[in-house]
Amino acid sequence: MDKGFLKAGNPRTLLAAFLYFDVSFMVWVLLGPLGIAISHDLHLNSGQKGLLVAMPVLAGALLRVVAGALVDHYGPRRVAIGMQAFVIAGLGATWVLAPHTYAGLFPVAFVLGVAGASFAVALPLASGWYPPQYQGTALGIAGAGNSGTALASLFAPGLAALYGWTNVFGLATVPLVLVLCAFIYLAKEPPRRPGAGLVAWLPVLKKADCWALMFFYGVTFGGFVGLASFLTIYFNDQYGLSPAIAGSCTALVVFAGSFIRPLGGAFADRIGGERALFMLYGAATVIFGLIGLGLPTIWLAFPAFFIGMLVLGLGNGAVFQLVPTRFPQQVGILTGLVGMSGGVGGFYLASSLGAARQATGSYNLGFMVFAAIALLALVCVSLCRKSWKKSASVQGADPASFSAIS
Repeated sequence: MDKGFLKAGNPRTLLAAFLYFDVSFMVWVLLGPLGIAISHDLHLNSGQKGLLVAMPVLAGALLRVVAGALVDHYGPRRVAIGMQAFVIAGLGATWVLAPHTYAGLFPVAFVLGVAGASFAVALPLASGWYPPQYQGTALGIAGAGNSGTALASLFAPGLAALYGWTNVFGLATVPLVLVLCAFIYLAKEPPRRPGAGLVAWLPVLKKADCWALMFFYGVTFGGFVGLASFLTIYFNDQYGLSPAIAGSCTALVVFAGSFIRPLGGAFADRIGGERALFMLYGAATVIFGLIGLGLPTIWLAFPAFFIGMLVLGLGNGAVFQLVPTRFPQQVGILTGLVGMSGGVGGFYLASSLGAARQATGSYNLGFMVFAAIALLALVCVSLCRKSWKKSASVQGADPASFSAIS
């Protein structure tokens, strides 16, 4: 790592952002690893399973816009503490009430969605302490907290088998409380300008760059969190793996996509976010297209998903390298909007896989459509790259060097 990076910002706050993000994401996708036990208990079909695990993803997506606006008004540290306290209280209530109906789990999905909205809080907390040349690396490190999704996959199925799936919600409060205490001690509000909050939404949404970044992240992070939520169910259903083994396989895949994210940000810092995304979307198109053709054994499927998650993880870092460089004055609201689109993408993928299985008896169609969406993203990146170069040229920048600074 660049020595200048270590001196440029606030490592304690960066660590706090990572830890907060990590346990929040662990909670956000909890219904996915618990999905096998829940569906067995409640007798859910494939479509219901897909919708159930996708609902917290959608809730988190929508709440990220609100969280981003609150960050601009009150600062990320204060918002993080309030949101974490709400999630702890909500999980505690879920543990006590122990819902055992399909409808009863939808309020739980809202609570988990609040944890998912942590994305719009942790990233501005980290971003606010680092200069432009280190934004990709800083946001990549903080964003590696999405590894929490792997922790859920690794431990939740086994804990559900030992103690029952409703008790897992109570157990989840333990790491949340510990991290909240550490966060209060470590985190410091970054130097920031007063935020414009809700009034900033419409002007930003009028800009094509905003919609481009939202779409790009809807593919990369949507693919990541959609798979993180659904793969335990997929491995169990498609290849007959036990819940614990399916969860372990999912955890390994998700860990790969999570911890490669900082390299995606650093890679984008070096060659340019749009150039990095062009290559990564091309790889995603090929990989998920192959998965969509149907892989007959877990020995072929696991390496394919492992590589696919590496590509998506790199893409997550690359997209967020572009956010503070394209919108330096509105990082909070852009983080909320772009993060929202990522959650919407995850909701789409998880729910579409369940729907494809319910309608056709196979998951293949769901993966083929996702590969086609990745191909469309590749085309859009190419168009944006030309537009941004032209804009840089008009403003007097050197088009040849534009990729390196964006």
